Amino acid sequence: MRLLIIEDNPDIVANLYEFFEPKGYVLDSASNGYTGLGLAAQHQYDAVVLDLMLPGLNGLELCQKLRNVLNLATPVLMLTARDTLADKVSGFDAGADDYLVKPFSLVELDIRLKALVRRARGSSTASTVLRVGELSFDTSTYTATRAGKPVVLTKTGYVLLRCLMREAPRLVPRDMLEQEVWGDDRPDSDALRTHLHALRQALDKPFPFAMLRTVPGIGYKLLSHDDAH
Repeated sequence: MRLLIIEDNPDIVANLYEFFEPKGYVLDSASNGYTGLGLAAQHQYDAVVLDLMLPGLNGLELCQKLRNVLNLATPVLMLTARDTLADKVSGFDAGADDYLVKPFSLVELDIRLKALVRRARGSSTASTVLRVGELSFDTSTYTATRAGKPVVLTKTGYVLLRCLMREAPRLVPRDMLEQEVWGDDRPDSDALRTHLHALRQALDKPFPFAMLRTVPGIGYKLLSHDDAH
């Protein structure tokens, strides 16, 4: 899962990185609203954790811009010390999906984010077709094709493909792929390598160049062109 943290308290940001990165999450962070808006415009995130009291552009204004200017449906969880009902109503009216009051439990934040992402993915799969170069994947029917030819995978293979295509051409760390497939209940054996081998056989073997690339010791990425390294 890839998260955007927009928070100006460095201690909170450090705690979030320390908690989430070992779980396989990929985090980007911004300490002010304008930087956060720029990151949201440039990259695709599974969820945004947003503080209300931010320099430059406050959290309410930023959330409104995410929805109304960038037209993003990315789940937004507001993380703030403001705890009145009026504050919460303002947050939801601005486009937030959830609201967690400081001080907060990191475990509860994790649970809430997972629930938000599950709901978002469930509501979007009906009309989502992912494309990377000549590769297309309809996540509503689990139908993948490359250059018009079917790519037939196992259920786990489709989950890996969806994650790689969603992040492409960015590098996807091994931990992120394992989190995507198994959550926190990861197998002891190197099952990920086996599944990726099967994905590579189906995705690349019949074609003139390999889209799935390995970065040794770090992770994997999908590239749309043979000359892109």
